[in-house]
Amino acid sequence: MSSLLRNLCSNTICHAIRQPRFLLQLCRISAPRYLDLTIVGRPKELYKKTLELLDTVYQGRLSPQDLLAESLRVLLVYKKEKDASLANLMQRLQRTRDLLPLSSEGIVTLIEQHLKSPNASRLPVLVIAAAYISASEYLRERPRPLHAHNAADLQTGALGDVEITLVSDDAVVTSYEMKTKRVTRLDIDNALQKLGRSSLSIDNYIFITTDAITDEVQDYARSIYQQMGIEVVVLDCLSFLRHFLHLFHRIRMRFLDEYQRLLLMEPESAVRQELKQVFVALRLAAQSSE
Repeated sequence: MSSLLRNLCSNTICHAIRQPRFLLQLCRISAPRYLDLTIVGRPKELYKKTLELLDTVYQGRLSPQDLLAESLRVLLVYKKEKDASLANLMQRLQRTRDLLPLSSEGIVTLIEQHLKSPNASRLPVLVIAAAYISASEYLRERPRPLHAHNAADLQTGALGDVEITLVSDDAVVTSYEMKTKRVTRLDIDNALQKLGRSSLSIDNYIFITTDAITDEVQDYARSIYQQMGIEVVVLDCLSFLRHFLHLFHRIRMRFLDEYQRLLLMEPESAVRQELKQVFVALRLAAQSSE
């Protein structure tokens, strides 16, 4: 394979890793005249280069086997580079362990910065799960194992994104549903319908949002208790975290370590490698300057 095609493959595959949705559009292509096609998507250069690769194979100037082999090679190189970069950050972070621990407010700021990152919709789930895991011995409650990020509640039978049980019992007592947008009355109605279909009986259904909360929605949520005996509430993610960290100030670093552990365990489909690196870099900067 020529160096030109090697570079073309490398650039295209690396872009593709960051923009996986483009593969869905390519699967719909059936015409052999690839260079005559126009695929709408971002970045435009990714789609253009991909069509050039497919046309090169179609014209016989590059074998499908070589293209596949080079694609796999680039994927492995890219993964190795990402893993090495994260490992380097983790080593540097480890050297800050003996420094002054972050304050509760410092941790809130750190998590707030992380939540503002692109593609961060999974992170509030990890915040709540990490809080319960780190304080489980005091709360006498624990979260059930998290479901996959893209798994629907109807598929899993779950009542929410994070389900809380008593330490001594597997029955769900509290369910958390995460929203990266404003919670509406319709969201609450949908939750009530889900609860109505379930055979489980819970005490609390809590919405966690990273958006603003209106008084109308709060009042509506409050009214549910009189109707169904289930306490429904809408909470801001950072306000929840701030109250938790100050209430359990002495285990604040346990929370942070647990959040990091859950984050690094998440598959690429739920939390991209760049988002994991961002957190470790942010924590390294915060602990180095504390």
